Amino acid sequence: MLEMEHNGAGSRGAERAVGERSGAAAGGAAPAAVADPELVERPARRRFSAEYKLRVLRQADACTRPGEVGALLRREGLYTSHLTYWRKQRDAGALEALSRPRGRRPADRRDVENAELRRRLERAEAELEKARRVIEVQGNVSALGRAARAEGRAGEHRAMIEQTVEELTPLVGTRPACRALGAAVATIYRRRTPPAPRPQRPRPVPARALSESERRAVLDLLHSERFVDSSPAQVWATLLDEGRYLASERTMYRLLAANGEVRERRDQLRHPAYQRPELLAEQPNEVWSWDISKLKGAAKWTCFYLYVILDVFSRYAVGWTVQQREAASVAEALIAQAVEQQQITRGQLTVHADRGSSMTSKPVAMLLADLGVTRTHSRPYTSTDNPYSEAHFKTLKYRPAFPDRFQNIEGARAFCRVFFDWYNHDHRHSGIGLMTPAAVHHGQAKTLYAQRQRVLAAAYAAKPERFVRGAPQPPTLPSAAWINKPTTEEVTH
Repeated sequence: MLEMEHNGAGSRGAERAVGERSGAAAGGAAPAAVADPELVERPARRRFSAEYKLRVLRQADACTRPGEVGALLRREGLYTSHLTYWRKQRDAGALEALSRPRGRRPADRRDVENAELRRRLERAEAELEKARRVIEVQGNVSALGRAARAEGRAGEHRAMIEQTVEELTPLVGTRPACRALGAAVATIYRRRTPPAPRPQRPRPVPARALSESERRAVLDLLHSERFVDSSPAQVWATLLDEGRYLASERTMYRLLAANGEVRERRDQLRHPAYQRPELLAEQPNEVWSWDISKLKGAAKWTCFYLYVILDVFSRYAVGWTVQQREAASVAEALIAQAVEQQQITRGQLTVHADRGSSMTSKPVAMLLADLGVTRTHSRPYTSTDNPYSEAHFKTLKYRPAFPDRFQNIEGARAFCRVFFDWYNHDHRHSGIGLMTPAAVHHGQAKTLYAQRQRVLAAAYAAKPERFVRGAPQPPTLPSAAWINKPTTEEVTH
């Protein structure tokens, strides 16, 4: 059972009800395109191809002098057990079978022609999008430049142009972007590659450093068959137990690093560096944020799951439901119904969420791909990457009527019906100029703002002495809502 913002009414009927309550039906120009952030790949374990295994085996077989195999293993980050297992595979003929090229049957001529036509169409659409983006940026920069020069902010205008050039460079290239915005190419290149610092003097060799013969002896020992699979700490401790001392543990690491033989040899996950999501909403239905929160049940360790989809710009709850469990199928149905009710077109919307199992599930990802909706995710263990949903849940749970526990799921749904009706239509939100989310979402904010201005102007005309700071103005209407807004330094550089 899904509970949307009007609880069971059809999508068109629900929109009419919202329009009557807000004062008019929803409207507005088509939203601007949202940049598609790059998705980060999942961590993957280290893989070895058949060609790589054969190449390493050939190099190992060519090693004839003592220590050469040890140096090869440390340089490649391998153990002797790798060579043993790979030799068995080679003797069994498995590596040669994997290294042979495999191909498919020749494709049909019509399929080849269709594929070529699709590629041409995609290239044409990409070029058209580039041209549209350049024209849009030229208009924005020109308008902002006139205002900046009029106010004496030429430096900010130059920084804005340079930042815009960097944004257009991946689309059209550096020189075309500079020509479109009137920027100097040399200035852009100079900012990208600052002058290199002067080289430092070579460090003198300390008098207590190991001699060349001593360094060679340490490396030969580390490359030996006895210690090739041992860490420098184990080698150092073993030698001490035998009454020998060649060098410190740190010196052994330095000698190995100088030869490029210090690598991670354990088979473990390598986690990528996650990028910080930066999303901008300048009108409703441009960026949505959704999350799941637990509502305590009657007994200990029991709870219900509240799904909420929030519009980032208007703070309007476009969809919600209370369920017995957290499941990708519930999230898929909720998102699909919200997209249908809000009449979202392809390429219009970005949906942001954290990295929970339902948010990153394949059913949700495939649904968003089919609907033409861009999806982004927060960084791991970074709650501030999804601030609007977190703040909304705090508003819910700090309500005076919010109970400690819900006796059953019907009671939880009944409470949420009252709450979301109040939140969307009666709650004056401080983040959107003390307007209700419904008023901002359905385009009534400007009318209400003008009415507030008239009321304040009449109050000022009647008793001007009471307003010591001059004519009062209503709270500013929202113009943009950011998730991780870039800092001034990021925009400048």
